[in-house]
Amino acid sequence: MRRSILLRQRGERLLVLGLLILALLARIVPGERMVDDAYITFRYARSIAESHGFVYNAGEHVLGTTTPLYTLLLAVLALVSGSRDFPTIAVMVNAVVGAASTGLLYVVCRRIADHWLPAAAAALLWSMAPYSVTFAIGGMETDLTITLLLAASYAHLTARPRWMAVLSALALLARPDTAILLILLWLDRILEQRRIPWQEGAIGLGVLAPWLIFATSIFGSPLPSSIAAKSATYRLSPGESLIRLIQHYSTPFFGHRVLGTDWQLTGFVVYLLLSGLGGLRALRDSRRSWPLLAYPFAYFAVFAAANPLLFRWYLSPPLPFYILFILTGVWSLARDVGGIVSKWLGKPADWCSGRLPELKGWSSDQAQSGRANSRSICQAVVLILFTAVTLFSTLNAWDLSLDHGPDRPAPEMAWFELELLYARAADVVLAHAEDGETLCAGDIGTLGYITGMPIVDTVGLVTPESRRYYPADPDIYVTNYAIPADLVLALDPDFIVILEVYGRRGLLPDPGFQARYRLLKALETDIYGSDGMLIYRRVSSG
Repeated sequence: MRRSILLRQRGERLLVLGLLILALLARIVPGERMVDDAYITFRYARSIAESHGFVYNAGEHVLGTTTPLYTLLLAVLALVSGSRDFPTIAVMVNAVVGAASTGLLYVVCRRIADHWLPAAAAALLWSMAPYSVTFAIGGMETDLTITLLLAASYAHLTARPRWMAVLSALALLARPDTAILLILLWLDRILEQRRIPWQEGAIGLGVLAPWLIFATSIFGSPLPSSIAAKSATYRLSPGESLIRLIQHYSTPFFGHRVLGTDWQLTGFVVYLLLSGLGGLRALRDSRRSWPLLAYPFAYFAVFAAANPLLFRWYLSPPLPFYILFILTGVWSLARDVGGIVSKWLGKPADWCSGRLPELKGWSSDQAQSGRANSRSICQAVVLILFTAVTLFSTLNAWDLSLDHGPDRPAPEMAWFELELLYARAADVVLAHAEDGETLCAGDIGTLGYITGMPIVDTVGLVTPESRRYYPADPDIYVTNYAIPADLVLALDPDFIVILEVYGRRGLLPDPGFQARYRLLKALETDIYGSDGMLIYRRVSSG
């Protein structure tokens, strides 16, 4: 018996090791495919590593990144390694923490479902999930954020409140929207103890305190300026985020790519029912699991109500929790499949209902054991089939060779043609720029990182003055973003790089802009319906 237990434990360790290796390879093989916003964090990290301080533009104390923890981690690794290749550092960090998130999802699901098979299925699907891999190879903080959320959840499930306090503080420093899950975890802690957990709260506050003091004294607030900037700048129709969230929760495994877009509404109902069923199973075993169950739905409600522009990486954090409960729901539902199949098919299905041992004259104990074994086999078969189908649809969202970037397999959503175009524009600007000249843009990541020039940001992430020009006149919008002419003329940059669609009705036809700037170069593109990417230079100082 003991030998059998040891063999099972060893086999499970090998299984987890295999999942970790798979997750690691899935985040290394595709190569670097940077997201524009990641370059903003890289520039902050580079400024720290080069002793310029926590700044984007030299001497300007504005917190334009939402992830101070990730920024500091990259800066420390750059100092230790001596490298200033932040995209490569970021991809290596993300590969490790992405693998860690896969392992943590396994142990969390193992505890909730009380079996290794649904835990392995959830971890396998997450290891290859485009919503994780895309932003790992894109240099974003997404996997670090999710890893800390899963770690805090596991600490909560295993009654380690001090660890939960530390991990909660780190998660907040990784990204502020982690507060949605953390509030639920701390609320459950309060309800369980029937008191305020002062000691654990003091631990978490102790971890946060250095940043709170530093950020308040340097930036005036620990909250990133990008939150207020994005909420004012982008223009969305009512309910737009709600529709996007419904689409997302309908297709956690990209089933619409196989079954068509009609699957989306059906998938929304199916996956909500499965996750609810999995949640009921989890709650029967442990009431502490309710925050994890509530989190995807609380996340849905908060973002649907706020109606922000949902960048793709906003959709990732609740996904592993959603997958966890979907798989637990399938596992729970599969227990009854043997009996259902037996009723439908009759005697040919006796092996699945557990009747076969009795037909052979086995004892009642043998028959009961046989029924239990056959039910377990049917349960495993159903889960394996579900996992195979969802893994197939997930892998169908990968491409063996995308038409841009490294010639390697990668998720199709790891699209970065816009970043490559901005890199070309940066080279054009550098060929004409002189020391101290400023560059203006709406998407500042790639341009700011490559040129290193002082940046004038029309969204307001690092240029707070821009915010006074928003909300802008609705008539100048063609897509969800537009640049007012008054903003550019007031900030008076030396260079401007924009997609044509951002300025079509506001900036470009303005007489003051036309008199002050000349077109330096137009790069061909139709991204977002643009008629090129336009590079302008100021013609005079008058």
